[in-house]
Amino acid sequence: MSAWDAVLGQDEAVATLRAAAAPDAAPGAMTHAWLITGPAGSGRSTLASAFAAALIARDPDDADTIAQVHARTHPDLTALRTDRVIISIAEARELVRGAYYAPSLGRYRVIIVEDADRMSERTSNVLLKALEEPPERTVWVLCAPSDADLLPTIRSRVRVVRLNEPEVLDVVRLIAQRTGVEPALAEQSARHAQRHIGMAQRLATDADARARRDATVRAVLEVRSVSDAVEAAGRIVAIATDDAKALTADRDVREREQMRHSMGLAPGAAIPPAFRAQLSALEDDQKRRATRSLRDGIDRVLTDLQSVFRDMLMVHYGRTETLINTEMQAEISAVAAAWGPERALLGLDAIAATRRNLQLNAAPLLAIEGLLVTVASGRTP
Repeated sequence: MSAWDAVLGQDEAVATLRAAAAPDAAPGAMTHAWLITGPAGSGRSTLASAFAAALIARDPDDADTIAQVHARTHPDLTALRTDRVIISIAEARELVRGAYYAPSLGRYRVIIVEDADRMSERTSNVLLKALEEPPERTVWVLCAPSDADLLPTIRSRVRVVRLNEPEVLDVVRLIAQRTGVEPALAEQSARHAQRHIGMAQRLATDADARARRDATVRAVLEVRSVSDAVEAAGRIVAIATDDAKALTADRDVREREQMRHSMGLAPGAAIPPAFRAQLSALEDDQKRRATRSLRDGIDRVLTDLQSVFRDMLMVHYGRTETLINTEMQAEISAVAAAWGPERALLGLDAIAATRRNLQLNAAPLLAIEGLLVTVASGRTP
C-alpha cells in the first residue's frame, strides 16, 4: 500500500511532494508549511492526507502507519475540516498549541487545515507565529481553492502546490472502483458532477441526490416568464434545503445519541440541568453546520445551472458531443433555439453575479429569484 495510491491524476504535484517527503530529500525540497490549491473536487484533501502519510511513515512500506493517517487516527496527525461557515479562533489556537509537540511515533508531526479559505483575518493571524517560527519536526499543510483566498501574510510563508481538475475518465474509473456501480452510472455521475470527485461519488451512490439534481435542472429549463422564474426559484431553494438536510440529519441524530450515551441517559430520558449547556452547545454547532451545508448546496445548484447555460452555448456552436447534460439534449436544444446564445451568456453572467451576492450574505431565495428573473426577462437588472 502506497501513501499516494488514492491520489488521482496529479502527477506533477505528487512528484513535488514525494520528493519533499523522502528521507533523503534534496536540500530545499522540504519546507515547514505548504498550501495545496485547486478547484473543488480536485482532490486537495486526498493529496494532503497522502503527503501526511509519507511524512509520518518511517518508510514507504509502513502500511500500518499509512492506514492510520488515512483514517485520521494517527497520534502525529491533526486534521481540521470545519463543518461551519468559518474556522473559529478557538480552533486555530488549539492547532497552534498542538503544533509545538514533538512527533510521538513518526518522522514528523503534520497539521492539515482543509478549509484554510474559511479563516477570517483574525483567525489567520493566530497561525502566523506558528508559520513564522515552526518547531523543527512540524509540517503545516493548508488547503484552499486558490492562494488568493488566503491573506498575503499567510501566502508569503507557505509553498504552493497547484492541482488540476481530473479528467472525466479518471473520475469514472475511481468512482467505479470505490463504489462498484455500473460504468454507465459512474460516467453519468462524473459528468454531472463536472469532475468533482466527492459529488460524483454521492451521485453514483444516492438515487435521491440524482433525483434532486434532475429536478433542479428541469426547473430552470421550464422558465418562460417572470412568474415561472419566481416559482422555479422557490422549488430550487426547497430542493437545495432538502439536500442539505439529507446530508446533516443522520449525523445530527447520531451525535445527540452519542452525547446521551456518554451522559449515561436512557433513550427518551430527560436531560438533567447539569448537562443542558453541553446539549445546547452541540445544537449550536449543528445549526452552524446546517447553515454551511445549505450555502454549499446553493453553490452546487448554481454549478448545475451553469452547466445548463454552458450546454446551450455548445448546442449553438454544434458541439453536442461535449454536453454535460446529454440526457436532456432535446430539452436544452429547444430552449437554446428559443433563447439564442445571448440569453445563455446572460445566464452565465447572472450566475457569477449571484455568487457574489451570496458571498455578501444575500438571502438564497432572493438571489436565485433575481438570477432566474434576469434570464426569463432577457435583461440585466
